[in-house]
Amino acid sequence: MIVDQLILDRKNTKSKYASDKTSERPIRSVAKAISWRVIGTLDTLLISYLFTGKVALAASIASIDFVTKMFLYFFHERLWNKINWGK
Repeated sequence: MIVDQLILDRKNTKSKYASDKTSERPIRSVAKAISWRVIGTLDTLLISYLFTGKVALAASIASIDFVTKMFLYFFHERLWNKINWGK
């Protein structure tokens, strides 16, 4: 479904999103998820290092955090995009 929207059905999704100004295209949610996770991961890396004093352990924690929270953010963003409250 997501792959279909992002890659395979680009013509249909462009027209769908062009006519619907209240929602965002999924690729925008992906870009926002990545940029936010870079910031969040740097924060996690710093805090993990301060607590553990070990760069390798802090990097391991931050890399797991990066992947899991990026997926969580993407789906959270897509769900909120379906809610009309506050638009």
